[in-house]
Amino acid sequence: MQSGNVTTPFGRRSISLALVRGQMRMAEIKSGKTVDKWKVFRDACEARAVLGVQDRALAVLDALLTFYPESELSEDRGLVVFPSNDQLSVRAHGIAGTTLRRHLAALVEAGLIQRKDSANGKRYARKDNGGAIEEAFGFSLAPLLARAEELAHMAQQVAAERRRFRATKEALSICRRDIRKLLTAAIEEGAAGDWGRVEDHYIALIARIPRTPTVLDIEPILDEMQMLREEVINRLEILEDFVKTDSNDVQIERHIQNSNTESIHELEPSSRNELGEKPSPAIKPMREPIKAFPLGMVLQACPEIRDYGPNGTIENWRDLMSAAVVVRSMLGVSPSAYQEACEILGAKNAAAVMACILERGGQINSAGGYLRDLTRKAERGEFSLGPMLMALMRGGVGQKKIPA
Repeated sequence: MQSGNVTTPFGRRSISLALVRGQMRMAEIKSGKTVDKWKVFRDACEARAVLGVQDRALAVLDALLTFYPESELSEDRGLVVFPSNDQLSVRAHGIAGTTLRRHLAALVEAGLIQRKDSANGKRYARKDNGGAIEEAFGFSLAPLLARAEELAHMAQQVAAERRRFRATKEALSICRRDIRKLLTAAIEEGAAGDWGRVEDHYIALIARIPRTPTVLDIEPILDEMQMLREEVINRLEILEDFVKTDSNDVQIERHIQNSNTESIHELEPSSRNELGEKPSPAIKPMREPIKAFPLGMVLQACPEIRDYGPNGTIENWRDLMSAAVVVRSMLGVSPSAYQEACEILGAKNAAAVMACILERGGQINSAGGYLRDLTRKAERGEFSLGPMLMALMRGGVGQKKIPA
């Protein structure tokens, strides 16, 4: 077939080895192969960014295809069209001659068409006595036939990348909206937290989005934005747990006050005692409250608890109790076990014990069971917090068992 021959362009136009290889590839077209010319044109349009051609060049290709009389490209019917530049310009919506030649060269360079120039560079067809075309000179559409499957695959890849970009961009927009509204709610309602730092991080991420982003630009920003959203949500969940526990602490405190506010007359010997009657066994002697150690000593013995305080630090007992709530949930200690510890040990000591359990977490199989055991010992007057703190301060982590 003529499409398998290697030809060079007329005049001063040069030829590259890539164009020679493209012409040689045309010889590999299977006999009888056909393809819908408008389908392959649509695939080329879809893959124009990969091919490196502009819309105007595709308009010229569209005009060239209109000069091919059949709807399907086939070697049996010839693949060379030979319109003049004036005819091409009319069908390409009046494109100027200089622009037309530039885009024809771009189509050749992209491997979508080939030049088949005559000896004098003119475009024409030589016909036999019966009027059938024997040979034609102009532009060969053979590359479209040979690359039909390749162009279809390229079009599918471009469409998949477009869907991926759209999904990524939508996910980023939703993530930005979530963070912005959560931050606004947290700041307006006065929720505790370093929201200024979070907002600065959020603004810095937005500033990294280019004016015309690609999916490769957006994906890493989306990953960081999602992590920031998780950080905001986790901080708000911690604050919610603290509010609930803080309310429980108030109720516990009132319960203890109500339990210990007994009438003086009930504690004094009654007339029945004076008559020799023994005191009621239901009344237990008052137990001395467990001593609360200084906060600095607790933090020196249990430095890990600082990471769970508000803003990653602990400045007062309230911060320590807030951190203890987080650690309690993290270690799987039930709310009832911690509430009982607060009632028996006191809220400060219970928080200090949770800090000790966190510090020696690798040595304790069940944090909840261990806390209940300490609470029962404290109720019997058999537990003191001091030895536990001193053991940790002496650097006994991972070596010594916690004294109880």
